[in-house]
Amino acid sequence: MSELISLKATARPRAGKGAARQARRDGNVPAVIYGNSETPEMINLEYNELWKQVLRGHFTSTAIELDVEGKKHIVLARDVQVDPVRDTPLHVDFQRVGKDGVIRVSIPVHFTNEAASPGLKRGGVLNIVRHDVEVFCPYDKIPRFFEISLEGMEIGRSIHISAVTMPEGVTPVIKNRDFTIATIAGALKGDDETSSAAATPDAAAAPAADAKGAAPAAGAKAAAAPAAGGKAAAAPAAKPAAKK
Repeated sequence: MSELISLKATARPRAGKGAARQARRDGNVPAVIYGNSETPEMINLEYNELWKQVLRGHFTSTAIELDVEGKKHIVLARDVQVDPVRDTPLHVDFQRVGKDGVIRVSIPVHFTNEAASPGLKRGGVLNIVRHDVEVFCPYDKIPRFFEISLEGMEIGRSIHISAVTMPEGVTPVIKNRDFTIATIAGALKGDDETSSAAATPDAAAAPAADAKGAAPAAGAKAAAAPAAGGKAAAAPAAKPAAKK
């Protein structure tokens, strides 16, 4: 489970681009807190502290306790705008966690035991349909990732959400179907051999057909040879006439 992150912030008296630029010049990152049917709050975060948490990873899938001048909020980072050149944070949107404490978040999927999959050993390919799974879960019990073992997986097998073990209180957002997360794709070795054997008679018949088809063409060339030779024989007779 992910740990609760603590960040301190100060209230931002004014909204707008001008106030945001001033905050950045002062070494802060402008942000907003919204949701839970409450009035949005404009705040400033200390750049270095925020950047440390972003570099740790899982920033948008970890609950955060924001201390805004003594008033605490449990929030989730929903959007982090970054500089297109330096890739550093420019603005953060925080959503308040509701009274029930349940949030909607995307959890990454990790695959293990690739070497123990017979399908992958035989040349199959792991086709990942969903790299993340959206779930409802308590803010203080957000899984860092879902782990799926590929042990014993043959070519043609599929991995569905029902095969994923979820912690207590965590449920997938999609509940009306057992959706696919990944498959082992690729042709079976026996199928490859059968298709190769089936292709062999055609390949052997091709030269014979070519040889039969080539005979008339060769004959046509041979028949044309005397005509060409006749023209060649007429050429020496014309030479004396040219000298006279």
